[in-house]
Amino acid sequence: MRKPAASKPAKRVKAKAVAKPAEPAMDVAVGRRIRDLRRVRQFSLETVAARTELSIGFLSQIERGLSSPSLRVLATLADVLGVGIAALFGASPSADGSSDRVVTRGLQRPELKLWRTGVSKQLLSPASTDNKLNLFLVHLEPGGSTGDELYTHDGEEAGLVLEGEMMLTVDNEIWSLKTGDSFRFASRRPHRFSNPAEDAKAVVLWVNCVTGAG
Repeated sequence: MRKPAASKPAKRVKAKAVAKPAEPAMDVAVGRRIRDLRRVRQFSLETVAARTELSIGFLSQIERGLSSPSLRVLATLADVLGVGIAALFGASPSADGSSDRVVTRGLQRPELKLWRTGVSKQLLSPASTDNKLNLFLVHLEPGGSTGDELYTHDGEEAGLVLEGEMMLTVDNEIWSLKTGDSFRFASRRPHRFSNPAEDAKAVVLWVNCVTGAG
């Protein structure tokens, strides 16, 4: 009788390193931009905390990229720093060094991903802290939203739903907007928005006009 062949020791399979998500890098970039704008304006963390009603610890975490702020928080910070939210994208200046760009190419769009809330904004207009009018392409993942809390900021905004459905709340009214529907309201009116769909993304062309930043 043949002796059964000795079983070979099982090979150890090395666990593959799981790549870290790229989103935290976005948090770091946004946090650095907020810190730079705060220092340019010579505001202390205490000053910003008092004006935004956010804790110093939370603001410090945002600036170090340790916390991913919501759109509501970013809008509040932009207000206090005297800029539109587009200024927080931290886009690089144009290659020729000019600050009065007219065109933004499709491959050059800065993007702000609020990955914890399922909201991302692509800046379609040339980036500048001096811009009063900014054009965005907003993507809302299924279930994505600005949060349950209404928020306000400086300016006016308007938009057109290009794909999917969006729930928009302004003051105490709620509207269901579908492809082709549009809106406009003063940003000082408490508002929020969300994508109620469970399996479809919403895309909105969004305009923000800053009236008090300078």
